[in-house]
Amino acid sequence: MLKGISPVISPELLKIMAEMGHGDEIVVSDAHFPAHAFNDTVIRADGIKADELLKGMIPLFELDAYATPVVMMEAVPGDALDPAVEAAYRAALGYSGKIELMERYAFYERAKKAFAVVISGETRKYGNIILKKGVTPVA
Repeated sequence: MLKGISPVISPELLKIMAEMGHGDEIVVSDAHFPAHAFNDTVIRADGIKADELLKGMIPLFELDAYATPVVMMEAVPGDALDPAVEAAYRAALGYSGKIELMERYAFYERAKKAFAVVISGETRKYGNIILKKGVTPVA
């Protein structure tokens, strides 16, 4: 165990985050997301809610300052988003900026190009989010 790193961050996730470069993206998906169908790098975080993962990740992960760094899946026509999901993700990230909403199949296509997908234990509908990594500030 390492000091200062949330216990929800597995060694595998820590390694992936360290290997990512500026502009690389990581998907934190809900438990229903077909991650293995879209990406070869899949990390399981069963039983851990997505907002808990995001809260553990964000102290270690700089969001991109040059593009919209947060993307969420929009509801399919005839369905509705639960605003509590976005609110929980914003609170976990400490993020008040723009969130891009992306149509389901476009989100899947973007997930194919992501550096990795982390399958969380999130069971709320449309609990999928993409984070774009930025440049880590120099101390």
